[in-house]
Amino acid sequence: MPTIGIQTIKDENSLCEKVSGNSNTSFTEKRQTTRHVRSDSQDACSICYERPSFPLVPPLNFAMVATGVYRSGHPNKQNFSFLRKLGLKTIMYFAMEDYPPEMKHFVEHEGIEVLHFRMEGNKEPFVEVNKDDISLALVKLLDERSHPVLIHCLKGKHRIGCLVGCLRKIQKWSMTCIFDEYRKFAGTKVLADQEFIETFDHENVQYDPLYQPVWL
Repeated sequence: MPTIGIQTIKDENSLCEKVSGNSNTSFTEKRQTTRHVRSDSQDACSICYERPSFPLVPPLNFAMVATGVYRSGHPNKQNFSFLRKLGLKTIMYFAMEDYPPEMKHFVEHEGIEVLHFRMEGNKEPFVEVNKDDISLALVKLLDERSHPVLIHCLKGKHRIGCLVGCLRKIQKWSMTCIFDEYRKFAGTKVLADQEFIETFDHENVQYDPLYQPVWL
């Protein structure tokens, strides 16, 4: 089952100090009344401040999956200005590792809901992507109230490739097209993930048709 938390600012000044190493304030997932500093304000910290001349750098393996849905590898500080332009409501993160302090601070500052699925990739013969987690992720992904949404793992290849492949089955893509898209991002590691996608029972994903996106 995924670890799900809504991540928002606790206190703007203490968080900026925490990122710079000057505070012991712990990261919180509780929603609280806060004071935001505008991203384009010079009073903001180095993470919050959106430099007008700073180039927009997308995360590793960034691409649009469908309207309002994006995929990538793990974002870093260089990608924050680019991510702001997407106006994200939700990030779905697929990895065992916790977010580093800078990424925690960014999602809090932007008021982005983070769903952390602590999931390992397919590793033959003993480790397999959790089908229940993929189903839960697809339910959230197919709810337009979560959009715009970014889905990412560490490199944006295998775990996200499995999720997108299962989404394409719901969209009724052919398996040939699904595997072609998967290999564009994943490279040579294909067998276990392709088998997972092919055997995934997409018809049992219980998403709400009332809120399904128009492209489904």
